[in-house]
Amino acid sequence: MKHRGRHRRRRRGAALRAVLTGTALALTAAATLISASQAEVAEDPGALKPLTSPADTDRLRLQEDLVPARTLDRLEAAMGRPVGVDTVLQSADRELREAADCSAGDRASLPVAPAVARAYCWDPADTAADDWRPASVTTSGDADGDGVWGTHRVVLAGWTHSTGTGRPGERGLARVAFVDADDPAHLAYRWVLLVVPVDGGRDYRSLASGVSGMVWYEDKLLVTTTTGSADALYVYDLDRIQRTTVDAPAVGRVPGGWSADGYGYVLPAVGSYRFTAGRCGPSGPPCPGALALDRGTAPDTLTAAEWTAPGADRPARLWRYAFSIDPARAGLLATDGAGRAEAVEAYRTRAAGIRGVLSYRKAGADRSSWYVGRLPASQDGHGGLWRQDTEGAQAARCGSDASERCWARGAGSLSYWQETGEVWSLSDRMLFALPLADLDGALD
Repeated sequence: MKHRGRHRRRRRGAALRAVLTGTALALTAAATLISASQAEVAEDPGALKPLTSPADTDRLRLQEDLVPARTLDRLEAAMGRPVGVDTVLQSADRELREAADCSAGDRASLPVAPAVARAYCWDPADTAADDWRPASVTTSGDADGDGVWGTHRVVLAGWTHSTGTGRPGERGLARVAFVDADDPAHLAYRWVLLVVPVDGGRDYRSLASGVSGMVWYEDKLLVTTTTGSADALYVYDLDRIQRTTVDAPAVGRVPGGWSADGYGYVLPAVGSYRFTAGRCGPSGPPCPGALALDRGTAPDTLTAAEWTAPGADRPARLWRYAFSIDPARAGLLATDGAGRAEAVEAYRTRAAGIRGVLSYRKAGADRSSWYVGRLPASQDGHGGLWRQDTEGAQAARCGSDASERCWARGAGSLSYWQETGEVWSLSDRMLFALPLADLDGALD
């Protein structure tokens, strides 16, 4: 198990900031080649409206459901001793390329404004077809305040397979790229498939869900689940990664061992959170589409944004849950005696098509700012990035027409790495980072 005291802490924030500064100019030049003339200006989402009535907040209540220890123990006994994040990183078999070595099409997916400081494209084998799409990101900066997990700096990126394309056995699968980010100039990664134990731990199935939001906190990984489900989140334990033993297209127990559609590792769920009010949707609880960690609250909180269709007239909701401060419940949400987690803050926003959310309170500020990355109403091209609070909203703008369609194409979630001051995110083709100060500068 990971313990804070066992860290071999690395203080490389200054070196990383130097790398950010050095590469920003090249990426800014690349971004200016992207035309913003096609962009329409979206409606201002306005100020956030606090939600305080029980009719609103009761719909956000979650019920915790942890997988029994005997189920996890049975699966471990059958599959062998679990491995940790270090083992997965040591077996990394793919590389991310720096922006200069990526195609013009890849770079065209990056934000126009603010310009990113560094960016990476994935191994061509993972982007040759459009079957798999990246959507969520979290880092060891979320997992622990010093930014290091064990002896590594790590980025996790969640990908989901399209349900209507590719091999039938792949459809709907969810996988996570474990990225070794120790050297900013040479990032390598390995895939891990997300699964769920079944039959009391005698087997497992694929998660088969969109992973549009993901947060790594302590030793747990929390991910969003498919829209229209009563399940809001699934929980994974990063110390319970299991090796597979058979290279076959099936997922689960097979003759001769354990398979995961060709993946060498699986991560079995250890729990889930379900809405007590039933399935999410327009008349019920909000379907969570984006997640992020906020270390500026006490205790730390999990922030969430509701998924609504781009251009929809229906307002979306932003809300947060507190993490437990009980050492025996590391990485889990704070719950009452009945295992229920209540939202500790909630708002309504006119923003639609939210794919990324981040809450951050500047030093000396009397309230938090909420950053939302949005898909355009046409669902093609570049999206928008807005900062909202209870007083109003500001957008990053670009081009001669001051368009707000300046953010990444097919934008994914947002993750703030406190140690270095970076915000990490994804386009539909690339992984990128930029200082939060630059993001705020573009919004100011």
